[in-house]
Amino acid sequence: MPTSPAPTTTAGAGSGGRHPILLDLAFLRLWTGATASGLATWALPFVLGLAVLDRTLGATDLGLLLAARTVGFLAAVPVAGVLADRHSRRKVVLWAGLASGAAAPVLAAGLDRSVLLMATAAAVAGAGQGACRPAYQALTAEVVDADRRQQANAAMTLAVRVTTLVGPSLAALLAVFLDTAALLVGIGLLWLVAAFVPGRGARPGNAGAAGEATATPGTSFFADFREGVREARRHPWFIAGLGALTAVIATGYSATGVALPLVSRDEYGTEVVLAGAMTAYTAGALGGALLIARWRPRSPGRAALAGLAAYGLAPLSLVFPVHPALVMAAYAVAGVGIELFNVPWFTAAQREVAPDKLARVSSLDFLLSYGLAPLGLALIAPAIEAFGATPVLIACALTCFAAPAAAALVPSSRGFSHRPEAEPAETHATGATR
Repeated sequence: MPTSPAPTTTAGAGSGGRHPILLDLAFLRLWTGATASGLATWALPFVLGLAVLDRTLGATDLGLLLAARTVGFLAAVPVAGVLADRHSRRKVVLWAGLASGAAAPVLAAGLDRSVLLMATAAAVAGAGQGACRPAYQALTAEVVDADRRQQANAAMTLAVRVTTLVGPSLAALLAVFLDTAALLVGIGLLWLVAAFVPGRGARPGNAGAAGEATATPGTSFFADFREGVREARRHPWFIAGLGALTAVIATGYSATGVALPLVSRDEYGTEVVLAGAMTAYTAGALGGALLIARWRPRSPGRAALAGLAAYGLAPLSLVFPVHPALVMAAYAVAGVGIELFNVPWFTAAQREVAPDKLARVSSLDFLLSYGLAPLGLALIAPAIEAFGATPVLIACALTCFAAPAAAALVPSSRGFSHRPEAEPAETHATGATR
């Protein structure tokens, strides 16, 4: 089994050249499927929230369903990482999409009838969502040549941000004409798009042709997962960056989820600050994705970590009684920064991690960063009640600043690479043309 990354170029691959990445049919199919899965993932909690408004679902039941979805997500991520390295990544996406697609009408059938049935379906939907994540990351590395992956990852995240920005208005408009059950069925149709539209995966000449795994047959799931952990540990920049990302999500995101609504209500007396800050964050992330699609900083890893640290401005803006515009500006900068981190981070993993272990390493990324987020959300509200909002928000901001700064001290974090000589070569090869 190989322990070093594949070459960064693929002879004769169709994604080379200077045309926009979305004109590459193989990537366009993958992007369409990923966009559909992202829209379906976002839409489910929103549509279930509409069910609370029309009283077909209770608020407590909504919390139970969202918790079941999270449990399904976290349980599926490591399993999918192993399966996507053992077998075809394309097949993992197919079956994950089919599972989530089948769960959606079951959720609709359980409305106002059986919360247990809905919770089971929500767990299956979450499992499908979790299974897609590492498989899509690995498929991107198979479909797109190395010198265009940053542009491809930026296109992926751009689709997510556009969906988040326009999705609420679209769902609210559809709710005028369709009931909640019909909207849930529509989510199932989106998952069918995610399941069937992406192509087979690797082009001829790429490692793991057609997305077939090279893992040793007959090994146990735990042995394969441990092998993925060993591969992750082989890259100090990855371990340091993942630790920083996990800390920022567990603190900064928690401050956004819990403290921002409280501050908007208690300090400003209006929900406009909450809505404006979240919109500014999404708009900033859109700008960040557009910027990083072409910008190639000399030290990409440290620039990415600086972008991640910018999230500390979000909780910091809630500490002092500033004008609402400053809160929104802080969230806009945080949005720019998070994409300045996300896109180079995914691109570096696709470049540096051994191709036959990429899905497992990606699953470790999602498992830790997303897995600890609920813990942060659960702890921040009691912490605010016990110590007050100001010290908790300051602690969150300091963590967001300090964790990426500590990660940047790891030498290989400079370029998100253990091969220092690769940084100038890649920068020279790609320039500003991608």
